[in-house]
Amino acid sequence: MLTSVDRLLFVRRVPIFKELRDDFIVRLASVMNELSYPANYSIFKQGQEGRSLYIVVSGKVRVHIGDTKLAEVEQGKYFGEMAVFDTQPRSASATTMEPCECLELTQEQLYEAVEETPEIAVNIIRELSRLIRKLNDNININETKN
Repeated sequence: MLTSVDRLLFVRRVPIFKELRDDFIVRLASVMNELSYPANYSIFKQGQEGRSLYIVVSGKVRVHIGDTKLAEVEQGKYFGEMAVFDTQPRSASATTMEPCECLELTQEQLYEAVEETPEIAVNIIRELSRLIRKLNDNININETKN
C-alpha cells in the first residue's frame, strides 16, 4: 500500500500531470485505484474496451501487438492513455514482465478532474502533441534510412 506522499510522487512524474498544482495532484492521486499483478499477466488485450490509464509503481509492463513489442513501461511511466481519451477499443495489449504494482485512473475519474481543473486538458493536449511529434520524427528517420 502506497502512502499519500508516494502516490503524489508517482502521479507527479506522469507528463500529463506534471505541471499541475500539488493540491490537485493530491486529490487525483487519492482517487486512483491501486492494483497488483503477477508476472506474465495480461492487464488488457488489443481490441478490448478500455476506460483506464495505468501508472507503473513497480515492475515492468510490455505493450505489444501480437509478438511485436511497442514499448516497455517502467516505474513512474504510464500506459493505456488512449482508451481514456477516446471510446475506441484498445489499440495494443499490455502484459506484465514481472510482478507489478500500478495506479489506475479511470476515464470517469479523469473527466471529473478536468471539470474541476480545466488546465489538465491543456497538459494532455501538450503531451499528446509531443508523442505525435516523436512518432513523426521516428517515421522520418526510418524513411531517410530506406
